[in-house]
Amino acid sequence: MNADAQPRGNDLRYQALFDSLDEGFCIIEFLDGPHGPLSDYIHIEANAAYARHAGIPNVVGQKVREMVPDEAAGWVELYGGVLRTGEPIRFQRELVATGRHLELAAFRLEPASLRQVAVLFQDITARKRAEDELRQLNATLEARVAEALAERRLLAEIVEGTDVFVQVVDRDFRWLAVNRASAREFQRIYGVLPRVGDSMLDLLADRPEHQRALRAIWQRALDGEEFVEIGEFGDPDRDRRSYEMRFSTLRNADGKPIGAYQFVYDVTERLAEQRRLRIAEEALRQSQKMEAVGQLTGGLAHDFNNLLAGITGAFELIRSRLAQGRSEDVERYLTAGLGAARRAASLTHRLLAFSRRQTLSPKPIVINRLMADLSELVRRTVGPSIEVETVAAAGLWPAMVDANQLENALLNLCINARDAMPDGGRITLETANKWLDERTASERGLTPGQYVTVCVSDTGTGIDKAIIDRVFDPFFTTKPTGQGTGLGLSMVYGFARQSDGHVRIYSEPGQGTMVCIYLPRHLGAEKAEAPPAPAPASNSAASATVLVVDDEPTVRMLIVDSLSDRGYACLEAGDGADALRLLRSDAHIDLMVTDVGLPGGLNGRQVADAAWETRPDLRVLFVTGYADNAVLSHGHLAPGMEVLTKPFTIDELVRRVEKMLSARTARSDTARSDAAK
Repeated sequence: MNADAQPRGNDLRYQALFDSLDEGFCIIEFLDGPHGPLSDYIHIEANAAYARHAGIPNVVGQKVREMVPDEAAGWVELYGGVLRTGEPIRFQRELVATGRHLELAAFRLEPASLRQVAVLFQDITARKRAEDELRQLNATLEARVAEALAERRLLAEIVEGTDVFVQVVDRDFRWLAVNRASAREFQRIYGVLPRVGDSMLDLLADRPEHQRALRAIWQRALDGEEFVEIGEFGDPDRDRRSYEMRFSTLRNADGKPIGAYQFVYDVTERLAEQRRLRIAEEALRQSQKMEAVGQLTGGLAHDFNNLLAGITGAFELIRSRLAQGRSEDVERYLTAGLGAARRAASLTHRLLAFSRRQTLSPKPIVINRLMADLSELVRRTVGPSIEVETVAAAGLWPAMVDANQLENALLNLCINARDAMPDGGRITLETANKWLDERTASERGLTPGQYVTVCVSDTGTGIDKAIIDRVFDPFFTTKPTGQGTGLGLSMVYGFARQSDGHVRIYSEPGQGTMVCIYLPRHLGAEKAEAPPAPAPASNSAASATVLVVDDEPTVRMLIVDSLSDRGYACLEAGDGADALRLLRSDAHIDLMVTDVGLPGGLNGRQVADAAWETRPDLRVLFVTGYADNAVLSHGHLAPGMEVLTKPFTIDELVRRVEKMLSARTARSDTARSDAAK
């Protein structure tokens, strides 16, 4: 073997052993430096575990004063002592730069002239932390035990001293715990004082009815159910009281049921107070209803008295002039009387809108289609000093709504907005799609779902928060006497509610007001406009017969006379039964004009439905003072049916009759033509 091969083999074995050590290992060599002789050292060798334990990689060639300048002096002093004395040392120290706690051993390499020290070390940070925690735990254990005992004692005193009834039982219905209040209440009710260890069932053995009731309710908790019940207990001949009982299951560390516990509150007085509160609230609501009725009837009487004075005064003057043979002023009095009658009709229309009884003809429509004409109407109405802006949402959903009544409602809102801006301002008409979740819908008094909104906002004076909750009340107005009826907003409210929607108002004094009408989204398609009906044939009246059904003789007389003057043959009936007899006879009848509300057990809709069984081509015109939605199917009338709202003009009645008969004639002609083909 070559003589040089043996040292090289030893070096390789040494290097392999050096690198396989689990502990960190390094050799440092001391240097003279700016801080004096042997005041620094450099790492000349280090194994792979050095970086793992110390947290500093690539240390070979690095000087300690460059690696950890803030703590280098301490390390130089420790290892310098080993170099000077030749005595090995073992110690623990934190390497502050990396936060590692190290356990180290150092010894000098001979000869001393090499100025080298070997260091073997390992990271003991985890062990050090555990030791510190254990030391802290031992230091505080006595205090924590005392604190826990005090806490348990305090809790026991609270449970024992509380008025809440607390009981704990095992699966055999034996008390594991029962506080003083609960034991005394049990004794008051059942005449026996329970103690820990007693069996609930044994104590009530002579009261089987109470025993069964308590067994049943406790068994639910023992079976794992947690629940709250309110019940009344006690001797019927003595004081019976109400209790709120909260039952829970008692489980061991594995979650297995081992018993049940109960917290019971005497709620007798609370329930009595709630009953008194409900009675008081009902009395308050009744008082508010009577106040509202009084306000409504008072305002109604005031306005109608004014209108009736104009109507009766006009008729009295007409009679006086005719008796005197003077006719020159009759036309003026007629105009005044008719004007007062029309204002009375408008007043009843607003009242019906408020009461949600106006006659509506809802159709699916995209409200944006109304905005152009409506904004132009609003501009003409409010005048040049007010800017009118329209914001129409893209992709607006259809809504099922009476377009004419919606326009009336929006025009009312715009007029209110104009009156709130005497010095000019801006009105904004805005549409939008809204999807209301349960919380938002509840806040707005609506059903959750999709809605189309139409909002009117202004930059006016706003509304005081003290009165904003009253603005929808009938006859409530902030305008000076004679400048407002107080029915505008109540009409808007009634229209929205009758359309299955709602109306909301937002206002800030000095900033303006916004009123939004919410209408349910219609999921079907928008209904196309029907083509105009053909002009009535000139001889349509000659062969047409109209059945007039109304229980009011004056109204029936006026309808019959006006239609007879146009050449129609008329039959009359005062109630539903008489009308059905005529409809089931051989009499020729083309159209029935009927009131909705009729005496005798049959309303106008029932008469029409019965008539269609034998006369499927019969046209029906309902005339009504208010719309009973159940009778008129919520505005969804079958083809061949229409509604005319009282009061109506004679010309309006005749036009509607001619239109319906003309449509019937046109359909008959088409049918004959198809049959001829």
